Amino acid sequence: MTIQLGQIALDFEQDSTHGRIHFHDWLGSSWGVLFSHPRNFTPVCTTELGEVARLRAEWDKLNVKPIGLSVDPVEAHHIWERDIEETQGHKLDFPMIADPDGHVSALYGMIHPESDPAVTVRSVFVIDPARKVRLILTYPPSTGRNFAEILRAIDSLQLTDTRNVATPVNWKPGEPVVISPRLSDEEATRQFPQGYRVLKPYLRLVELNQDAS
Repeated sequence: MTIQLGQIALDFEQDSTHGRIHFHDWLGSSWGVLFSHPRNFTPVCTTELGEVARLRAEWDKLNVKPIGLSVDPVEAHHIWERDIEETQGHKLDFPMIADPDGHVSALYGMIHPESDPAVTVRSVFVIDPARKVRLILTYPPSTGRNFAEILRAIDSLQLTDTRNVATPVNWKPGEPVVISPRLSDEEATRQFPQGYRVLKPYLRLVELNQDAS
């Protein structure tokens, strides 16, 4: 199954380290980051899960709920949690889905047979409060994810959902953004009275840090 941007994230009910989870209900009014791990007790995954726990304040600031998934059972997840806290210095405070039957992995296309038919790749799905899939990333099992980039992308999504702007290459919060080409110069002036720079008629930059949103 192929999931594409803008589609409603597929719902499921599955056991997790926080009990039985009905995914759509669990999301509530929050954004969600659903991410998969090849296996429990693997080195790269251990570092990733510790990092997600370390970033708790960042997730909360953006109203994001992270939730992990591995094809191992809940009992193994709980044992692994102790290893993660011991080696990474952060206790897991988010659920890990147990997917030993591969149900969720199949729903979300997390197993890529040409990579490894037995384990999930490092999939990432960013889901908004309307349950729509807004970002999809896929890493190979050997490459750990950059969660700073995932946070940056969510910052961009949340900003561009509320303003007529897009974020340019390597953008970080607080840096200039691009005014939507859908806006005329007159409308751009109305929406951004602080002024903006015109590099080309289709490339106009504006700073929002002094602009009331």
